[in-house]
Amino acid sequence: MLNVLFTGVLFVPLETIFPKRADQPLFRTEWREDLFYYLVSSMAVQLITWLAFMPARTLFAATSWTDFRAWVAGLPFLIQVVAIMFLTDLVQYWVHRAFHRIPFLWRFHAVHHSAKAMDWIAGARMHFLEILALRGTTVFPMMLLGFHQNAVGAYIFMVYLWSTFVHANIGWKLKWMEPWLVTPRFHHWHHGIEKEAIDVNFSIHFPWLDKVFGTHHMPDDRWPEGYGIGGHPVPTGYWKQLLYPFRKK
Repeated sequence: MLNVLFTGVLFVPLETIFPKRADQPLFRTEWREDLFYYLVSSMAVQLITWLAFMPARTLFAATSWTDFRAWVAGLPFLIQVVAIMFLTDLVQYWVHRAFHRIPFLWRFHAVHHSAKAMDWIAGARMHFLEILALRGTTVFPMMLLGFHQNAVGAYIFMVYLWSTFVHANIGWKLKWMEPWLVTPRFHHWHHGIEKEAIDVNFSIHFPWLDKVFGTHHMPDDRWPEGYGIGGHPVPTGYWKQLLYPFRKK
């Protein structure tokens, strides 16, 4: 609940003062559902992370990586956070791409892409099993590699805040940042409903990964005209969306 209040107090004024879409109301369609997602996903991430620490410690004791993990844990705090960002982004790039390319996985990720408006709570719309998959392939391996709990915690807070930012209805021109870090315009193109926006911009932190792997798309000074999935096949409502991936086509 505190996370929701914190991000709401931070981003609602920014979206009001610097909106990308000035005609988009604060309480737009489906805002209640996405606020519920925000509460659920926030609690889920905290619970999954907390539950992961104990088995990670058990695996620390059961493996022979003691010296390597001690070296990783002894790195300067900032170096650890940057290393976690790079490693998790490299993994998430391919996990994210798989969720787009494999039909069964896409049905889970389609829930996230079903949002027809982009703002600070839109990024929270994510199927619970996708949250498990992402955290299981990022946070848990980082702890297994030996990164300090404080560095992992700082990364989780940072990615939580940055994810809110890149989904937000903020029209800032950040050309100086675009080559190096994911910005709202970069990620909005990932959610664009246009044909040119299909399967592009998979990176979470570093857009140059998309350049390396051939999926980068940033038209000069343009934003998508709309958001969502062509035909809008995903039903509205949290519980219907929770069951959507398991329904027959």
